[in-house]
Amino acid sequence: MPKVTIDHDNCDGAECGECVDVCPMEILVIDGEKIKIQNVEECNECEVCVDVCPNECIEVTD
Repeated sequence: MPKVTIDHDNCDGAECGECVDVCPMEILVIDGEKIKIQNVEECNECEVCVDVCPNECIEVTD
């Protein structure tokens, strides 16, 4: 199962949300002011979220 981690200290959260917009599997969602990971088992490891994050806060590993 893939592991998705977010560096919340550097993440702009809901102010940015670019990762949420591009995730085809809807793994990343906005929860209040933070980005939350849900249903990680459905992640297909496409890493589109990693590519669009302006602060390089997301890591996807196997």
